[in-house]
Amino acid sequence: MNLNDLSHFAHVVTHGGFAPAARRTGIPKSTLAKRVAALEAALGARLIQRSSRRFVVTDLGQEVYRHAAAMVIEAESAAAVVQGRVAEPSGLVRITASVPTAQLSLAEPLLELAHAYPALRVALHTTDRFVDLVQEGIDIAVRDHFAPLPDSGLVQRRVCSDPIYLVASPDYVARHGAPSAPDALAEHAGLMTSATQSVWRLEDGDNTTAEARPRPRLAADESQVLLRAACGGLGIACMPRRLCGPLLARGDLVHVLPAWTAGTVTTTLLMPHRRGQLPAVRAVADALASHIARA
Repeated sequence: MNLNDLSHFAHVVTHGGFAPAARRTGIPKSTLAKRVAALEAALGARLIQRSSRRFVVTDLGQEVYRHAAAMVIEAESAAAVVQGRVAEPSGLVRITASVPTAQLSLAEPLLELAHAYPALRVALHTTDRFVDLVQEGIDIAVRDHFAPLPDSGLVQRRVCSDPIYLVASPDYVARHGAPSAPDALAEHAGLMTSATQSVWRLEDGDNTTAEARPRPRLAADESQVLLRAACGGLGIACMPRRLCGPLLARGDLVHVLPAWTAGTVTTTLLMPHRRGQLPAVRAVADALASHIARA
């Protein structure tokens, strides 16, 4: 078996077809097709079902791809060991994050990285869907989460935890008054993260917990919508400090029940183990972690 053929196969699957792989690698499409066919012949198994309209990786092909992709990453890592000693971070680093996280936490450090490392290229993909980092060739995922992340075999680099404040507009407080205790929130309008949410679980500095049941006024699973609703005087919202901090400083929002928080949101960087060893990926991860932790 020719190990180069495994590399060709991994590129074809990673890029979703012979033509896209040819464009990304510069290897002629006919050469890629010939080498994948040679690999299939050497293995005695069909790895890709292909026609003029369909490109489907077989179940066995998926298994082979996982090993082939790992081989390619190891080869890149070997080259990167040398590059890391003699050159600055370079090449393409792929990042994924949700839209709010990208807007709030990534724009500034990515600009700084571009200025610091001219040979480095970054591709940011914003989405709220589940992303398989290994299968989709992602180097770093930036995740904001309320519960601990499951053990997925990925490297987890915990960056920071941010308290969640209860906030409202000065106009809302002037009209309805400020709640004096968690149970007083039952008399106030709540801006909720989902239509099924009815309870806020609060905690104070002494680790005392309480449940608050505001009157749901608006539900949205997008933080900017809730933030605008709070600024517009519609009710009280639970917002991470990083998100509402500038508005509190300007006086557009006020901190309600400042002795209490509605939990914390943790920011974690996720990386496939081998990709995280590449100098370019390490440089990007270090820059993102440093910026987010300072925010």
